Amino acid sequence: MLGVASLDGLPDARLPELAFAGRSNVGKSSLVNALTGRKTLARTSNTPGRTQQLNFFNLANRLVLVDLPGYGFARVSKSQVAAWTELMHDYLAGRPTLRRLFLLVDARHGLKKSDEDMLDMLDRAAVAVQVVLTKADQPRGDALETVRLACEQALIKHPAALPRVIATSARKKTGLAALRAEIAALVNV
Repeated sequence: MLGVASLDGLPDARLPELAFAGRSNVGKSSLVNALTGRKTLARTSNTPGRTQQLNFFNLANRLVLVDLPGYGFARVSKSQVAAWTELMHDYLAGRPTLRRLFLLVDARHGLKKSDEDMLDMLDRAAVAVQVVLTKADQPRGDALETVRLACEQALIKHPAALPRVIATSARKKTGLAALRAEIAALVNV
């Protein structure tokens, strides 16, 4: 793992990279851990704002997963949030090996204004983005399907967004096979 707090600390851009972004406490680190089958690869916390730098995880010199700081509420100073938000935006707008950004959205709440703002930024930067619902084991009844359909409808207006939304649960391990298949297709291109 390599933690990067400034652009000059970025690793060489030689392997395909897949980034994970989302609101604070949406489950980015938990999903990275569940995808890799390693419980402590990415550090998890119940405290918003725990991830404060770009964390690069080299997987067998074939692929790099990038765990980005959360956006939205964090228990740190506004200047710290502004600094890591700028770093994240600069990385997303200029990384030649970035194959896709997976935008994680809490399945209990759906897209929020901050998620829409991120989608707008990714459209401007021409970064391919796919929405992944997290915590999909928590909505009851038809709520998960309602949120998934609302996300897919909202993505129509975003040219950088892929239309398919994947629902996952790191805790129950659901949806991980579908997400791994997406990742494998990107690495084997």
